[in-house]
Amino acid sequence: MNHDVYDNPLIGRYASAEMSQLWSPQTKHSTWRKLWVALAESEAELGLKITQQQIDELRAQVDDIDFAAAARYELQLRHDVMAHVHAYGDVCPTARPIIHLGATSCYVTDNTDLILMRRGLEMLRSKLVATIDRLAKFAEQYRALPCLGFTHLQPAQPVTVGKRATLWCYDLVLDLEELEHRIAAIKLRGVKGTTGTQATFLSLFNGDHDKVEELDRVVCHKLGFTAAYAVTGQTYSRKVDSQVIDVLGGLAQSAHKSGSDLRLLQSRKEIEEPFEKHQIGSSAMAYKRNPMRSERMCGLARFVMSLTSSAAQTTATQWMERTLDDSANRRLTIPQAFLATDAILILYRNVVDGLVVYPKVIAKHLDEELPFMATEEILMAGVRAGGDRQDLHERIRVHSQEAARQVKEQGRANDLLSRLQSDAAFAAVDLTGTLDASRFVGRAPEQVDAFIENIIEPIRSRFARELEQTADDLRV
Repeated sequence: MNHDVYDNPLIGRYASAEMSQLWSPQTKHSTWRKLWVALAESEAELGLKITQQQIDELRAQVDDIDFAAAARYELQLRHDVMAHVHAYGDVCPTARPIIHLGATSCYVTDNTDLILMRRGLEMLRSKLVATIDRLAKFAEQYRALPCLGFTHLQPAQPVTVGKRATLWCYDLVLDLEELEHRIAAIKLRGVKGTTGTQATFLSLFNGDHDKVEELDRVVCHKLGFTAAYAVTGQTYSRKVDSQVIDVLGGLAQSAHKSGSDLRLLQSRKEIEEPFEKHQIGSSAMAYKRNPMRSERMCGLARFVMSLTSSAAQTTATQWMERTLDDSANRRLTIPQAFLATDAILILYRNVVDGLVVYPKVIAKHLDEELPFMATEEILMAGVRAGGDRQDLHERIRVHSQEAARQVKEQGRANDLLSRLQSDAAFAAVDLTGTLDASRFVGRAPEQVDAFIENIIEPIRSRFARELEQTADDLRV
């Protein structure tokens, strides 16, 4: 590492080596060369005067890139694609005359971006599926553990720890559906020429429209795609970039929501993220156990969400057949959106794999609020015992208000139950029996079971191979 220059933390700290390599100069420019090979080979097959020797020469040098030579050419030419054309030609002298024949720069740049985005989405899908699986296992383990529910961040009807986890998990399932749709929808730009009219290729093939159309199909097939976008300008529509980054932004939203929930729950000492033996929570407060992983996940998620607006603005400001103001922006936003989302999923799985639940703290917090939540049950039990509904309702209201006042103003425990026990109107009611928390969680355990069976198990079956992969190490 050169400590005298800025080091992108997505590479140095957060993303996996696999994702970092995908967006590396080596992968990018090797893909450019594969595209040049596919073009030359397809043109030869359709009758242009390109020899097998030239194609073999090109193929032999696909990965052997002299980046220093390309940099020297770019300094002179001020054009990155032509710099690499010249660097490729230096090591392929026989093929030099036919490199990039009929193509525009976007033939290599745009098609490469589409290839890498599809591959990146596939990498993220593997991590996403693994996170879904682990989160579902957590939900299943705690399917019936009652906990305090919250609406408006105020105590509400109890749920279970497992049911709450299904909310986090289902967000990821919806993200998986969107991600799979985008993987299936991505096409190549194909072979479209300078402004998308294929005019140069029509000239090369002496006005034979069928051969030009076939060239587009053959190149796509050689690169593992079934089709190209129906029409393009010089570039494919930047709406595709926006759609892809929107998927990553959606995944980031899901991670931020669950990460925020876990941070709140850790502040209540109900659930904690992993904390290693020698980990330091604070340089000053030695006792601290800060939720740094969830916090980092939320921070990265905000970054990815912010990139969706950049992609949208780039799409909206492309003039006519293209402008070049997209280039510098896309060099930043597309790779970094993938790198940051990769880092988010590494963190998410790491957190879920090591979550620690504290049932006694959860029960304590639930018990503090449960008497209030049991009042409707108590009211009904009093009516069944022969009481007057309206009279009982008023008594419960008065006792509840006084108990709440004691809690808030005096910091005392919730004594509503004892107040009701001392009220003769409730003498025939089994008040203790009404405070069984499991009576207030509704179908939460059964909902977890149904979610696992109907939603998660089909995902596990479809992605069994991905679930065998080991987790990425959390680097920092």
